[in-house]
Amino acid sequence: MRRAVALRFQAALATAAIAAAIGVVLPAIQASAATGSATGYATSNGGTTGGAGGQTVRATTGTAIHAALCSRASTSTPITIQVEGTINHGNTSKVSGTSCNTADGLIELKQISNVTIIGVGNGAVFDQLGIHIREASNIIIQNVTVRNVKKSGSPISNGGDAISMESGVRNIWVDHVTLEASGGESEGFDGLFDMKDNTQYVTLSYSILRNSGRGGLIGSSESDLSNGFITFHHNLYENIDSRTPLLRGGIAHIYNNSYVNLHESGINSRAGGRAKVENNYFKDSKDVLGTFYTSEAGYWQVGGNIFDNVTWSSPGSENNPAGPNPVSNTTVSIPYSYSLDGAGCVPAIVAQTAGANKGLQVSNGNCTPQTPTPTPTTPTPSATPTPSTTPTSGGTNLSIGAGSDGSSKADGTSYGNVRDGNLSTYWSPVGSTGDISIKWSSAKTVSRIIIREASGSAGAIGSWQVTNGGTGAVLATGSGAGAITFAPTSLSKITFKITSSTGTPRVAEFETYAG
Repeated sequence: MRRAVALRFQAALATAAIAAAIGVVLPAIQASAATGSATGYATSNGGTTGGAGGQTVRATTGTAIHAALCSRASTSTPITIQVEGTINHGNTSKVSGTSCNTADGLIELKQISNVTIIGVGNGAVFDQLGIHIREASNIIIQNVTVRNVKKSGSPISNGGDAISMESGVRNIWVDHVTLEASGGESEGFDGLFDMKDNTQYVTLSYSILRNSGRGGLIGSSESDLSNGFITFHHNLYENIDSRTPLLRGGIAHIYNNSYVNLHESGINSRAGGRAKVENNYFKDSKDVLGTFYTSEAGYWQVGGNIFDNVTWSSPGSENNPAGPNPVSNTTVSIPYSYSLDGAGCVPAIVAQTAGANKGLQVSNGNCTPQTPTPTPTTPTPSATPTPSTTPTSGGTNLSIGAGSDGSSKADGTSYGNVRDGNLSTYWSPVGSTGDISIKWSSAKTVSRIIIREASGSAGAIGSWQVTNGGTGAVLATGSGAGAITFAPTSLSKITFKITSSTGTPRVAEFETYAG
């Protein structure tokens, strides 16, 4: 099958090249930080606004993209980078600076925040060059093509992934992009859209993923279960062998996508993963939903989907197809509002709107394309968590009524301020680093925390560690505030240790949850 993917792609590849164009006057729609507002889970955890409100620069090479990142005042200074032309190995070099951490041979968005990369003019093509997001937050990638990224052969980039995210990544919106390969693993390619090692609050919308052995994954192994809260909507998956996506643990919301020619399997929910799968259109495909290639079961909630010429395998010890008559085996609560197009019109509306260079059009919820308004410079009210002792995903905040301590605190702040349910009070360390702990008189099982920053200091927290305060064992690492998940751990003290920051970090709430 993977060789067939490569052969089918050759004709399309011949017409896919986009030449660089310099000096083109931008349409007004392309002059904003991004067009439209983030949707899905990218609106949670404080929202995703990218470089809104910051400087806008133009780049026609990968080196220029790196230079723009490195020229900022800090790693969190907002910036929008408008890209035009072909970005490749020949024009992408490492650039050094205090506000960046770049590398040769890939676009590296590492240990940074508040960035938008948007294709403009005659288009932006990342040719054999992947986009790597690591220890980063609040990133928007819009209106670009990424193609033929290889992990073997020559040249190689980004482990063979078109776009990948790993290590404490939060709040990413990828919209109106085209991700394509020309074969499977045997031809040197890997995933088109991969998330691993504690990546959360991501939306992939109005995009095309095609001609690849692997669409993408959430979790790199059965033990990498710290990822989740991912939305896929109005995307086209075409001529893919498997992983559309592969979900290990976590939660995914998958709606209004068009799937055509999935050769081996499609949505693969396993290892406790839970997927809400609604109003999608599956055509000329095999085993489009279920648990495959493992005995570790996953779960799904289904509704409104259309299965057009879909074939199903018989169940086995490591295969549990959801069909031929898929029914729900779990329920998934979605914390944000959204509009569903009827599944019958999904192929048509996706064909009109998905992918780069389609005018950034979206559906109006009634199967009709429309042009969205520019992104506001601040998150919409619905994208901001409501101050509460209970997060939108449910559960009891175990910090209420607990004790707290930590490293030396700045004047006028208190350890107790992080467990009082009041976002207007906070703890701040002396200097740019420090640690704060929640503790109990008897052991509690904790698998999730939420770090909420005080008003006016959002984005100040850089890298961090979460440790078992009793044993010193590291439970999670990453960067930026927000929700952090890890394997359920019984402990009587949990510590959030800030190891780097921009400005003065201020922790308004340190919430702890059993699940």
